[in-house]
Amino acid sequence: MKEPLLSLAPSDIRALSIAIETGRLSPPYPPSSVQRFVKGDVSVDVAAAIHDLEACGMSPVAIARSLELLAFGLSTRPPVEDIVDLVTTGPEVGGVTNRDTTVVVQDLFRRAEQSVLIAGYAIYQGQRVFKTLADRMLERPGMKVQMFLDIQRKIGDTSLSSEIVRGFTNRFRTSQWPSEHPFPEIFYDPRSLSLVPEARAALHAKCIVVDDAEVFVSSANFTEAAQGKNIEVGLSLRSPVIADRITRFFHSLVDHKRFERVL
Repeated sequence: MKEPLLSLAPSDIRALSIAIETGRLSPPYPPSSVQRFVKGDVSVDVAAAIHDLEACGMSPVAIARSLELLAFGLSTRPPVEDIVDLVTTGPEVGGVTNRDTTVVVQDLFRRAEQSVLIAGYAIYQGQRVFKTLADRMLERPGMKVQMFLDIQRKIGDTSLSSEIVRGFTNRFRTSQWPSEHPFPEIFYDPRSLSLVPEARAALHAKCIVVDDAEVFVSSANFTEAAQGKNIEVGLSLRSPVIADRITRFFHSLVDHKRFERVL
């Protein structure tokens, strides 16, 4: 159940704050009195919530101040739809307007200034998918680009893990990254190459973090089909807090040697 006070409009919360501060609403905060200051049939739940605050030892002045801060926070925080964009790939349909996956990804690469972190499960035709990013690395020599990729052992393959990694690295250099461009740092999860099937794990995350500020999380792999043809759904947002958490998550895995660098 949603917290009753959070279900109120900021104006109603502010009205409660003023009423308590001025003494027009006082302990034990009966629902019959609360309903004069809030809209809708919520007075019983709201009265109970205020009573709970009093039971925690909060004075009327403290409750009023807390409600004032709550109203301010709710009124100044932008709606989630104003900071998060829906990003899709798929057939055109009438009445639905969303941002296209390819456009969003290429725009992120094109605007990167300091750093790009990429986590991806599958890469195919990467020379075209990553062309914009590789060009940006030429333009911005100091830009740090890190890619966390999935390297899988095929069923029945008993090759040494080092051989599989070497083959993956060679293919990436020659067919998945634009030639004559600086290479990104590449990391992988060694568990993906375990000879014991039950011990294997896949890096299935698909996300991009740019300049520790912009985040794109999607179901789309880094393939031309996923970027431009398949049905995919993702979210794009600007949030230094979320960006930092994702970056720290991957970097901590490297620090604790859960990921190994291959390039």
